Amino acid sequence: MDRIPFGVAQLDSVLGGGAPEGSVVLVAGESGAGAREFAYTSAAMNALARVDDETFDLYYGDLDDAAAVPPEVHYLSFTTDADYIERELRYTMADEIVDAALEGIEFADLSPEYFQLSAIPREWYMGATSTIHDLGRAGNRDGVLSALGEYLTNNAAGNLVVIDSVTDLVGASGGEVEWADVAMLVRGLAKAVHSWGGLLLALVNTDTITDRQLGQLVDGSGGTLQFSWESGGSKRARTMVVREFRGVLSQLESENIVRFETEIHDGGLDISDVRKIR
Repeated sequence: MDRIPFGVAQLDSVLGGGAPEGSVVLVAGESGAGAREFAYTSAAMNALARVDDETFDLYYGDLDDAAAVPPEVHYLSFTTDADYIERELRYTMADEIVDAALEGIEFADLSPEYFQLSAIPREWYMGATSTIHDLGRAGNRDGVLSALGEYLTNNAAGNLVVIDSVTDLVGASGGEVEWADVAMLVRGLAKAVHSWGGLLLALVNTDTITDRQLGQLVDGSGGTLQFSWESGGSKRARTMVVREFRGVLSQLESENIVRFETEIHDGGLDISDVRKIR
């Protein structure tokens, strides 16, 4: 089975190349604990591998023999546009990575569908340069879930897709999206992506949902990487726990590795094997 690299070099090495093809992986965490930086790094490094071999080799290294880079990278957001994501990418990794990677990332802004039934003024999310196409989208009352489904159907097969974020959907579009819809969405994605191939990363902000709700999402997905803050001695450290991961968790457990410390450097987020929980 081919693996699709997460783009996080140390993690991909431990996993034998990355995630199994056809996986939906939750990237869940507390605010600022590293989940979002992980998603940014995954998108940027997979794009970089396609558009700039030299820079990719400098910051990532060699791909595992079992790994194959997806042909396209899609970053989908419900609340922000490409310019905002670009600024965030530059906070996370070196400009030379971002400059090259942007050529290989397709951004999808679903904020018109997300905000259209809310009380938010249209100019806040449509901007001052709205086009006729934008206005048509704003007038479409099919809803954000329909827009998401259409985009994924047209673009997800065989590719890397980042959804930012699943928990943004709770109460979206004036309350038309209920929690049950979100939980069912994750289960539906797991089934669809299994047949589509590729890799889908779904960001989850654990500060905004209950432990029971997180458990429902974990149960419906193929894998979960959970990021949190831990206090040790005189400093706080970001850690990543592999909660569930069909097809690779047994490998991690056989090596007594389920929790990693993480760090952020010029190459984005990476894991450290300095401390392994046994």
